[in-house]
Amino acid sequence: MPAAGIIDILLATKRDLGGDIGDVVYFSKPMVSWHGFLIPNNNVPYVIASLSTKDGPIVVDVPPADEKTSYFGTFVNAWDTPIADVSPPGDDKGKGGKYLFLPPGYDGEVPDVHLVFRPDTYSVNFAFRPVSQNGGTLEEAVAYAKRLKVYPLSAADNPPETTFIDAYPKKYNTLPVYDLSFFTDINTVVQNEPILERDKAMMGLLAGIGIEKGRPFKPGPVMTKALLEGIETAYAQMQAYFTSSGKALIPYGNDRNWQALNLPKEQAAAGFPFVTDDQVLIDERAGGAYFWATCLPKVLGKGSFYLMGLKDTEGNPLDGKSTYRLRVSKDVPAKDFWSAIAYSMKTKGFIENADPVGLGSLDKESMTVKDDGTVDIYFAPEPPGGSSPTGFQPVRTSCSSSASMAPRTVYSTNPGF
Repeated sequence: MPAAGIIDILLATKRDLGGDIGDVVYFSKPMVSWHGFLIPNNNVPYVIASLSTKDGPIVVDVPPADEKTSYFGTFVNAWDTPIADVSPPGDDKGKGGKYLFLPPGYDGEVPDVHLVFRPDTYSVNFAFRPVSQNGGTLEEAVAYAKRLKVYPLSAADNPPETTFIDAYPKKYNTLPVYDLSFFTDINTVVQNEPILERDKAMMGLLAGIGIEKGRPFKPGPVMTKALLEGIETAYAQMQAYFTSSGKALIPYGNDRNWQALNLPKEQAAAGFPFVTDDQVLIDERAGGAYFWATCLPKVLGKGSFYLMGLKDTEGNPLDGKSTYRLRVSKDVPAKDFWSAIAYSMKTKGFIENADPVGLGSLDKESMTVKDDGTVDIYFAPEPPGGSSPTGFQPVRTSCSSSASMAPRTVYSTNPGF
């Protein structure tokens, strides 16, 4: 699951944007409903890239934070395992720096002017958010994002210009698809990455369905039918894990049905390898994390905080037909911003054709703030009471024809602090 989520970003860059490995994808405006990502944020723009060290070490030169903007984000490997964080609380401490990534087994010279990392895969990927502060504007955040530089270490004395591609105007969809393409995506990873010790048992199983390093993946009609049945069952199993109380999410507080991420503490401390001395945490890694998220930070809790809501105050699952009110308190404990976003339970991305997909403190000028300082945000198919209050978010839902592939689109409100 984590490998599919990461390779799909590169494949979408090639398919939807005409880009390639090494190109930096940026957003001139925050994402909207035609952008397909696993639980993205719609308040700040993104900067994304898929890189490879197959041809040698690569450098990502991150600009220092300034008075108006700073980065928040993470570098991950082909398995979506965090390598390094970028932010004031990250590895560069907000001072910027040259992040140097060496290929597996590299034994060449290592300059001492870099932050040096040795990933166990060739693939190095990042997703950063340039976050505005102290009155910074969107335009300033985008300009800051484009100060990033990516180049081979071999060209450090005369780095080539970094290629930037604006994804905002395009229908850029990186979401995993649960059909035969899921297996072709996994095959792409197997063919291009080193096999880690922990993966060997899985490689034996994959060989049984035709995915084997150095060989073409060409399933016949019988195998294709079996694969399609298998991925549908796997999707249903991960969906059940995500929605079952105490598995992917655990209760937060005692007065509402909010839930927090249930990430094993020892895994957070270790940088989320999802491996213990005894086992690979398969369910926790798939349905518990990468089925619905990507690019977990190496150090949890310093750059952002998330709460999820899958049920209303009476304990009923949220659905796309009802009207819900989220009352946001006056003093939200957020340094930079808070936001409330509705996601599709089917895709774990934005609800398609629902704009805005969320609202937050950066939108407060367009909201009605009550005398006590609270703000009401509505999630509904139609304006409540026949009116259209400021801050009303229309949500248009879609349905799946397969009962095991989510019989209806439901969504969660996700205040990201």
